[in-house]
Amino acid sequence: MDRKTVKLLSLLLAVLLTAGSFAACTQSSEPAEEPQTETQEEPSETSDQIASEDEKIAREDVVEEGMIPVAAADIKDGVYEVQVDSSSGMFVVTGCILTVENGSMTADITLSGDGYRYLYLGTPEEAASAPESDYLMPQIDENGVHHYTFAVDALDQGIDCAAFSDKKEKWYDRILVFRASSLSLSDFRDGFIKTASTLGLADGDYTCEVSLSGGSGKASVASPANLTVRGGRVTAEIIWSSDKYDYMVVNGAHYDPISTENGSTFLIPVDAFDFSLTVIADTIAMSTPHEIEYTLNFDSSTIQ
Repeated sequence: MDRKTVKLLSLLLAVLLTAGSFAACTQSSEPAEEPQTETQEEPSETSDQIASEDEKIAREDVVEEGMIPVAAADIKDGVYEVQVDSSSGMFVVTGCILTVENGSMTADITLSGDGYRYLYLGTPEEAASAPESDYLMPQIDENGVHHYTFAVDALDQGIDCAAFSDKKEKWYDRILVFRASSLSLSDFRDGFIKTASTLGLADGDYTCEVSLSGGSGKASVASPANLTVRGGRVTAEIIWSSDKYDYMVVNGAHYDPISTENGSTFLIPVDAFDFSLTVIADTIAMSTPHEIEYTLNFDSSTIQ
């Protein structure tokens, strides 16, 4: 190999070495790519204050189908004892004094225990975010019984009530229903209760859809029911799905069945339509007779 060729090869090698060094330098000068990570939401500060589903007991549906809210304007001013149903067996209202005055209602409820630090009219999520000044603090009487006083918008309507457990230090959801059926028909203002007279029903025979609530939910009544109107008074033929009912009590009066074939059949008075009427039916289906409280609601829009 001559000198000229050797010199040319040396020059070519130098060029290649220089290019390699430049490429390496260029590559190392670029910043390393940051690994991509998913952004995780921080847990809410209030989420730990709300009881999870597995911390709750089974809830009862206390809002009955077809319920019509009853406002203060529908009730005469006065002080009444009313029944309050709760969706939780851990939140039992043992008494309630309802005061109706000037178009507003205030309830003073008594609980069966003292395990709640305070209440809030709303959901647990709303309660956990609300200022403590919005909480309902217990009023403790001389017997150590816990009372809570608050405004009620309507009877026969589900009301959200969050209860803060002293032991668990968490909010639990409750649904409360103040029962309009606790009141007597005379407690309502004129025109609120629908009767045969206000509906303009002439003497005669009719049919009307009727719904049953209460008890274990296993019993039912035939619908539509046969109605008889005489002199403005309405009598309904109620046929139970069981032949084990041996009497009914309506407005304090005792009624015996007129038949026990294909169910127990009774003739009872109907004092109001579109309203939950409280009745008691005694069943002998169990080892001992049991009086069970139900409500019947006759839908005036279905009268034929």
